[in-house]
Amino acid sequence: MNHDLLHTPIEYLKGVGPARAELLKKELSVFTFKDLLFHFPFRYIDRTKFHTIRDINSEAFHIQLKGKITHIQTVGEGRKKRLTATLQDETGSIELVWFKGIKWVKPQLVPGKTFIVYGKPTLFNNRYNIAHPELEEWNNQPIEQHKKFQAVYHTTEKLSAKGLHSKGIAKLIGNLLPQLKYNDIPENLSSPILSQFKFPSRYETILNLHQPQCAEKLKQARMRYKFEELFFLQLQLIRQKLVVTEKMPGFVFEHVGEYFNRFYKEFLPFELTGAQKRVIKEIRHDVKSGKHMNRLIQGDVGSGKTIVALLSALLAIDNGYQVALMAPTEILATQHFEGLKQLTEGLGINIALLTGSTKTAQRKQIDEQLQSGELNLLIGTHALIEDKVKFKNLGLAIIDEQHRFGVAQRAKLWAKKSPDIKNPQQKHSPHILVMTATPIPRTLAMTVYGDLDVSVIDELPPGRKPVKTVHYFDNKRLAVFGFIEKEIAKGRQVYIVYPLIEESEKLDYKDLTDGYESITRRFPPPKYQVSIVHGKQKPEEKDFEMQRFVKGETQIMVATTVIEVGVNVPNASIMIIESAQRFGLSQLHQLRGRVGRGAEQSYCILMTDYKLTEDAKIRMETMCRTTDGFEIAEVDLKLRGPGDIQGTAQSGMLAFKIADIIKDAKILQTARSIAKSVLESDPDLLSPVNAPIRTFMQKHHQKSFWSKIS
Repeated sequence: MNHDLLHTPIEYLKGVGPARAELLKKELSVFTFKDLLFHFPFRYIDRTKFHTIRDINSEAFHIQLKGKITHIQTVGEGRKKRLTATLQDETGSIELVWFKGIKWVKPQLVPGKTFIVYGKPTLFNNRYNIAHPELEEWNNQPIEQHKKFQAVYHTTEKLSAKGLHSKGIAKLIGNLLPQLKYNDIPENLSSPILSQFKFPSRYETILNLHQPQCAEKLKQARMRYKFEELFFLQLQLIRQKLVVTEKMPGFVFEHVGEYFNRFYKEFLPFELTGAQKRVIKEIRHDVKSGKHMNRLIQGDVGSGKTIVALLSALLAIDNGYQVALMAPTEILATQHFEGLKQLTEGLGINIALLTGSTKTAQRKQIDEQLQSGELNLLIGTHALIEDKVKFKNLGLAIIDEQHRFGVAQRAKLWAKKSPDIKNPQQKHSPHILVMTATPIPRTLAMTVYGDLDVSVIDELPPGRKPVKTVHYFDNKRLAVFGFIEKEIAKGRQVYIVYPLIEESEKLDYKDLTDGYESITRRFPPPKYQVSIVHGKQKPEEKDFEMQRFVKGETQIMVATTVIEVGVNVPNASIMIIESAQRFGLSQLHQLRGRVGRGAEQSYCILMTDYKLTEDAKIRMETMCRTTDGFEIAEVDLKLRGPGDIQGTAQSGMLAFKIADIIKDAKILQTARSIAKSVLESDPDLLSPVNAPIRTFMQKHHQKSFWSKIS
């Protein structure tokens, strides 16, 4: 076995050399033979198919023709010189054109000879031509096997300038593949998996991904590699979950005590929905089991996640433990603090707020009460995870809007271990409860949050009316202003959200400052009061303006998306989103969730100009059709792809070479169930049959595979 072949620096491959090697490193991160080997094609050209000249249309991408050269001509002089040739088949003729390399091409063109021509047709003066086509003389010979499906590789302008366009890269791969031996590509799947799915070996897979022998072998190779990528990701996530929930002991909250029962019977502001009761049951089961809880609660804006979180916190407090609630912004942390304080007034629990703005004296008091155990519930921003914040016995950590926190921040919460009340010699990490109002499609949840148990609150509390959503073009603005006036006359309040703070020369969108001026002209003081909130304000200015709106001192809030998370004004009944085509679907849905929080009918008005892309039209139509966050998230995922969905781009998990979690959802589910069954029977992959899997995991996923922190 040639151990060193794949680790050979790329400059030593025939056709590379020092200059090209530098470019390959900079442009494609190809440093070794192995890096090049795993630079896979992104599509394939089927060279077994021939088109006729009559078939060519404006939608044709690259096509392959077979015909005779009938006419050759050189036109122009110097830089304007070009070579033309006519290709004729039984259905018509087309002109072939060359502007460069004329002295090499011309001798190949022999009138009367049959050629295979491949290229992209373009329309010029109402006639199709092909510029710089690939040419191959045809002598009735069968097409060579590896040329039947031609691989197309990603490249860059700088590489292309040095001859490393897609064909140049294919040539380098062609120089590398003959050197490969079977043992250079060790197997990483177990024999039962290989035989169950009739997968080719890893060696054959790599060969057929670059130089497919036939359509069937290419299909098998792609299927195998997609499965492999998804299987190893799921293996990581499920093993992490097993370590955390199955093997890691957790605090036992065995009894439902006075705080929980009194709150449930005397303080609960409304009857819980069936979905809320189901989720509380799931949490109860987790915290009674003696295993560590790691649970995600998904629920649309207004579905009542906070009440579920509070009841979970009361369970912990009833059993003698403290609770931390971490929110991504000061505004949201303050809102949680004020809301929970109001809900629990008279219950006798001690709640405090800790943010970057907390004064030193106050902070000192919080620290003392935390360490004495006097403080039951601490709400705050990431200030909670600082090393100097020490709990006496933290039993439950609740994280709101989890996608806004990094892995390292979550890990710091885990590190705050506390002694078990029943067995003080033992220390455990707190149970983790994560909440998100960003609905996550099932396929993405299995990937990004595969280490968490997922609970879904899929009902709105009784009395809530779904928000009515309409899409208007700019010409309806006067009618919209009239509608605002009527709603304000009823005592309601209005949000108007803009995508930009200042006018951009490149983008013709209504900006916030212009909008504010036109709104105050149309709704002048003293009859109307308008708040303005945006990201460039100081926190105290922002807070002052928000508080005026919350208290009802202003009727209209003109804002950027800073109000997306963290403002709860039940009296606000209209959300107007200007230049709505500038927002992603999940953001539009989050913004809409700011209204519809009271018993009155609420409205979301999407304002756009007439120029809409196809994607923008789909977004507007989806928003008007449904208020179901999960359906919206599925559409969003299809439109934007997984890398753009909040929190996944930075997770680094979705950097697949071939797999696509949207298109390959079925393979993902299969890979997950196989990974699950492998780990259930052999959690540490110690059996000889799983040796290839274990070796590969240790080599390629060492840190993440053997760590406990997700």
